[in-house]
Amino acid sequence: MSKAYLLLQDGLLVEGTAIGKTGTTGGEICFNTGMTGYQEIYTDPSYYGQIIVNTTPHIGNYGTLNEEQESDRPKISGLVVNNFSDSFSRKASKESLLQYLEKHNIVGIAGVDTRMLVRHIRSKGAMNAIISSALKPEQLKRELANVPDMNGLELASVVSTKEAYTAGDPKASIKIAALDLGIKKNILRCLVARGCYVNVFPAKTSFAEMEKWSPDGYFISNGPGDPSVMNYAIATVKAILDSDKPVFGICLGHQLLALACGIATYKMHHGHRGLNHPVKNLITGLGEMTSQNHGFAVSETDIQKNSEVEVTHVHLNDQTIMGIRMKSKKAFSVQYHPEASPGPHDSRYLFDEFVAMVRESQEVVAVLPAEAVAAQAGGK
Repeated sequence: MSKAYLLLQDGLLVEGTAIGKTGTTGGEICFNTGMTGYQEIYTDPSYYGQIIVNTTPHIGNYGTLNEEQESDRPKISGLVVNNFSDSFSRKASKESLLQYLEKHNIVGIAGVDTRMLVRHIRSKGAMNAIISSALKPEQLKRELANVPDMNGLELASVVSTKEAYTAGDPKASIKIAALDLGIKKNILRCLVARGCYVNVFPAKTSFAEMEKWSPDGYFISNGPGDPSVMNYAIATVKAILDSDKPVFGICLGHQLLALACGIATYKMHHGHRGLNHPVKNLITGLGEMTSQNHGFAVSETDIQKNSEVEVTHVHLNDQTIMGIRMKSKKAFSVQYHPEASPGPHDSRYLFDEFVAMVRESQEVVAVLPAEAVAAQAGGK
């Protein structure tokens, strides 16, 4: 394998071996602590514009499967690993990870001391970086200067579907409109498995356009980029809340629900990314191991000042806000991924709670016309 170089914004230069496409790529560098599921990580649209460092030392050893993709192709900008395997032991796999990266033009670097690199990012914070197997070290700094800062970057509309599409049984009793800001396939599977017929709309679809489909509830998806600059989506979520229909948001959807309620978001030091993040449910008192992937969070200070919103979940490592719900609306959200593919599955109950909320709302709507008629008759 040929040489490759990794240059971080603070000047750290690392040499390794090239994997994937020969070329140059840049993005925000961050690390994921998941022990499994590298293909699901790479295809998560929330990672668009980011270089991923896998903390697990062996990557590629079980190959790839089309069934394990969370979107149509890898969305990461680049890849950094320690020990890379271009062979695999899993019989079901049809393709090695090396072939997969080459096919999808992903530039990567292997043979890196990822323990050192993770400690560096934890100390210095997430920052821009560049990987190249085509440029000399002295050329990297100039190219790195062209990589945009994640702060203030709107990316959801880039990864969103261009055309609306549906998932599930059209005859299902529950219709959910999903605003696609970078939605993962397993979210749709979780909703469909609970009897929902889902219409997935492009990121910039207006509330009025989605409402023409007469959904029973709304889902606001995960996705990449800075939520504070997504004025179009914040306006849409505000309109959904005004409709008083049930709303469930995940990750970026959680941040947008907060912004729609006047609660600010902020860029985290190095973010939360992995399959092993401990969260406490403040309603039940129970703990959950969760899958997380975010570099922005909801302001704890703003929530304390907001009488309409209450915190439902907190991260046990740093006490950041992991879940909120509105007191006077049928709306809630979490900062983590209850659909977690490949896992853990501790938080799947949130989909059940959302479906129960929608069914309860349907029952109320069904009763209202009769009550209205009785009220009118009594007033005559």
